[in-house]
Amino acid sequence: MTKNTICIWYDKDAEVAAHFYAKTFPDSTVAAVHHAPNDFPGGKKGDVLTVHFTVAGVTCLGLNGG
Repeated sequence: MTKNTICIWYDKDAEVAAHFYAKTFPDSTVAAVHHAPNDFPGGKKGDVLTVHFTVAGVTCLGLNGG
């Protein structure tokens, strides 16, 4: 059971970073990529908002916070 989830704030590259970690470290995967359903202040429909991934078995959340 996971007790904590690490949240990492990115300007806009959360998905790129998550895929890099998944290729670099064993027991690492990208589980889900969540996109904006509509335009919003500072962004457009389809922009990546969050990425759920695992790095060496540790659950992480990448947040594109700008």
